[in-house]
Amino acid sequence: MGSVQIVTTILAAAITAVAVWLAVRAVLKMVAVIRLGQPAPERFTDKVARARTMLVETAGHTRMLKWGVVGAAHWFVMVGFVVLSLLVLEAYFEVVTTDGGLPIIGHWTIFGLVTEIIGVLGLVGILVLMAIRLRNRPTRPGGRSRFTGSTMWQGYFVEWIVLLVLIFGFVIRGFKVATDHFEFPFWATPVSHAVGAVLPDWADGVSVAAAIKIIISMTWLIVISLNVTMGVAWHRFLAFPNIFFKREPTKPAGSGLGALRPMTSQGKPLDFEEADPEKDQFGVAHVEQFSWKGLLDFSTCTECGRCQSQCPAWNTGKPLSPKLLILSLRDHAYAKAPYLLAGGGKDLTGEEKATQAQLAHLDVLALAEADKPLIGTAEEGGVIDPDVLWSCTTCGACVEQCPVDIEHVDHIVDMRRYQVLIESSFPSEAGVMLRNLENKGNPWGAPQNTREDWTKGLDFEVPRVGEVDDFEYLFWVGCAGAFEDRAKKTTRAVATLLNEAGVKFAILGEGETCSGDPARRIGNEFVFQMLAQQNVETLNEAFEGRDKAKRKIVATCPHCFNTLGNEYGQLGGEFEVVHHTQLLAHLVATGKLTPVQPVDGGVTYHDPCYLGRHNRVFAAPREVLGDAIAGDLTEMPRNSERSFCCGAGGARMWMEEKIGKRINVDRVEEAMATGAKTVAVGCPFCSTMLSDGVNGKGAGEQVEVIDVASVLLRSVKPEQPQGGKETTPVGG
Repeated sequence: MGSVQIVTTILAAAITAVAVWLAVRAVLKMVAVIRLGQPAPERFTDKVARARTMLVETAGHTRMLKWGVVGAAHWFVMVGFVVLSLLVLEAYFEVVTTDGGLPIIGHWTIFGLVTEIIGVLGLVGILVLMAIRLRNRPTRPGGRSRFTGSTMWQGYFVEWIVLLVLIFGFVIRGFKVATDHFEFPFWATPVSHAVGAVLPDWADGVSVAAAIKIIISMTWLIVISLNVTMGVAWHRFLAFPNIFFKREPTKPAGSGLGALRPMTSQGKPLDFEEADPEKDQFGVAHVEQFSWKGLLDFSTCTECGRCQSQCPAWNTGKPLSPKLLILSLRDHAYAKAPYLLAGGGKDLTGEEKATQAQLAHLDVLALAEADKPLIGTAEEGGVIDPDVLWSCTTCGACVEQCPVDIEHVDHIVDMRRYQVLIESSFPSEAGVMLRNLENKGNPWGAPQNTREDWTKGLDFEVPRVGEVDDFEYLFWVGCAGAFEDRAKKTTRAVATLLNEAGVKFAILGEGETCSGDPARRIGNEFVFQMLAQQNVETLNEAFEGRDKAKRKIVATCPHCFNTLGNEYGQLGGEFEVVHHTQLLAHLVATGKLTPVQPVDGGVTYHDPCYLGRHNRVFAAPREVLGDAIAGDLTEMPRNSERSFCCGAGGARMWMEEKIGKRINVDRVEEAMATGAKTVAVGCPFCSTMLSDGVNGKGAGEQVEVIDVASVLLRSVKPEQPQGGKETTPVGG
């Protein structure tokens, strides 16, 4: 060992010791912070499925590859980081001696070939990612960037570190070639040989380059260890457990889509009949009241901004960015952590749990962070502004796009729950809707005895449950389908088509009440439970004696479809629920309905969030429309899982949109740009919002918004009167 090797070995050992010590300290801190969260025992079920999903999503990059070039480039960088870590390990042998290498595998030609290929592809991948970050930098002219609000220096730092580590990997190999110490043939490592051809025959070059590579790598580890909120770096470790512990590992997309998590206290579902606000947690009022998985979510955020780029609120000038919300919660959690770890915190009555002695040594900044309200305006020093909280439509675009399975919607609704149930703080106009749900069983406050008025004038009898026992489907009409003028046309069209196809169905009539979707998503879990339990009892009675396979429900509203099919199981209601477009597609495919006259004028289809993204029903409505128009749909640029929200979800249907551009107008402009004369929808909320948007643009005579069922009815029964243009909805 020469003098150069002695120096490089000492340097490598010293910086590695410092980096490892800081990394261990950082990991212990992160674990301590995450453990502050509430229990979540359901995250430990089905470990085999969880492991399988985690491996598929990480190794297969199934979420990242939705973004094409970005996903492919990131995959090469990820594989490079994992596999080429062996070359960082090899550098510790190379600082000691110029012909050093990994024991056993370090001299295998296959090892040289694989690492050469991965090194080259990793270089290409990181250069592509650097170019994309620069092209989308927040300061660029024209439009908002998905990186707006991200800590840009951290992204640049990580990318340059990766680039330099990859470059010095080839420099080390080049010096080995130049000094005739390289064990791999030219055909397996052509790039390394090309680099060696331009490097001098410097005997100590290998050790010096290896030392620089180690210093670069350990500098990265030191920097991220001193910045535990540096998600752009830490996600490469935290993504694995975050995906493993996702809510529903068998779901094909984000597990935070579909059903909401039930309200829990100390990890157990809350029983409202026995719950006590002084003993049980109602929603989330403080950051430590999120589950430990929530705190892991916050820590894992990569700041990539995919969620932000797809969010309808962010894209229309609202203050909500799912990314910035998660980052605010992350930064608050870690800033407040010293206070919490010292024993601080408020109990459910608002009393401080720590003694003065426990808090005496704390930094004033940690104490100041502890005093911040979780929800509050800038003047109040709040972590999350109320306008941010109430801008969310719960469309799920953020959850769909997140490459590390963060469950944004669950966290937003948990915060809403506390605001509604304990603080009674929510947009005032939504109060009317909640009172109507409690008193009338529907958001519009319509009399219950008018629930069957939509049946008047039909040329066939609509049977009621109880009057007939022999029915295949229970037709869940929903509040909109019973009371709202536009939606009633859809209800009549579906009933007419089912009758035409010979499908035996029945309705509950006045026995039906609101599914509870608006109440649950605004945060009023109490009203949701009240309505849901009533419906579950009614439905169980209607299906008495049948197994689940024969407890079939067809619903026209995706919100009802989602609630009945995904959430009523939490309350003992197990049903087979289909959306009307799924049933109609089946009836057409089996020849029970036959389109005879194509609908012309061009048709585009708007995917409802709770039908498409939340429940993966994309094909059925398109199949129905394809048969009805005898041709291809004109798709909007944002369609299927990337469909843009109409603005009505999350109970936003009953709240004023006062900030930025109206979401429905943005979507209508996209639909009108296709040139289609008909905008087909599969949701009464979407119908109302898009119709209002079309009318607001003064295009009501040129563009019609109607349900998929009505389009099919016009094709199956051209003589069927349609009643002209849509009219203003009740209470709309």
